[in-house]
Amino acid sequence: MKPIVLCGPTASGKTELALELARQTGGMIVSADSRQVYTRLTAGTAKPQGQWHNGYYQVEGVPYGLVDFLPVTETFNAGAFRKRAAEIAAQHPDRQLIFAGGTGMYLHAYFVGMDELPSSTPKTREYLSALLKEKGKQGLHAELEKKDPASAAQIPAGNVQRTMRALELFLLTGRPASELKSGHFFKLPDPKTSFWVYLDWDKEILNERIARRTESIFDPMCQETRQLLQEGFAADIPALKSLGYPQAVQYLSGKLSRQEATKQIALLTRQYAKRQRTWFNRYTNALRLPLHTPADFQPRSLARQILVQLAASQQAG
Repeated sequence: MKPIVLCGPTASGKTELALELARQTGGMIVSADSRQVYTRLTAGTAKPQGQWHNGYYQVEGVPYGLVDFLPVTETFNAGAFRKRAAEIAAQHPDRQLIFAGGTGMYLHAYFVGMDELPSSTPKTREYLSALLKEKGKQGLHAELEKKDPASAAQIPAGNVQRTMRALELFLLTGRPASELKSGHFFKLPDPKTSFWVYLDWDKEILNERIARRTESIFDPMCQETRQLLQEGFAADIPALKSLGYPQAVQYLSGKLSRQEATKQIALLTRQYAKRQRTWFNRYTNALRLPLHTPADFQPRSLARQILVQLAASQQAG
């Protein structure tokens, strides 16, 4: 059975539509969200309210995989997602799976593939952090230009994270990162094995949805943050690096006013949504659902439309 892959920017309604698809098909949802994996965080991650039953997190009776299982001090990545998603698919071969989420790299890793590259090591990260402190962003990028000109040409000097990763790969393997990559990054998912759907909101309407959601989640997000801090967790644990939570930390410590915090979160969320749109626009074979007004988002009718198109694609092979 061909899985449905429901993607789009944050605040686009993926969860609501995924639940409707699951209800209409008797299916199961697999979350592709790098933040909803955490326990203890619900408001700021937009994790749907549910409860654990018979080994599954369930939302309105729908099994919802890969949410609410990771301790707040741990990290998760695309490789781990690919492994866990494969396990779910193997356990439910005859059930309609609906992958839903905005972490594009997770979806790409599972459905298209990913390069098996060496993991970071404390020693290399310590060395590169010292190099950054000594030479700055431009100096770090200059080092990359010496060792891996092809990668340096593709990575802006201001993107410290990507620059450090490319240098780290060179240090770990002795080969330029550009030589280690197989080309999976630029491939499209096979329409014979998955059915992709993109929620294509008008930018202005999506920004309004982001603003409303930011305002509604801020107070409960602060409650979650306060509870963790009171229990002795550090402010920089992996979970509290999720979008919006650093601002909640600053608000609770008196460094930001409520207005300043929510304004920053809304801005960061809009910027994140822009990056997601750029990422998902690569999937030119996805069914695009244009949403020009709030009234256009009708989960029941959109789900029916998706299932009609899915059936047609399965008949075509």
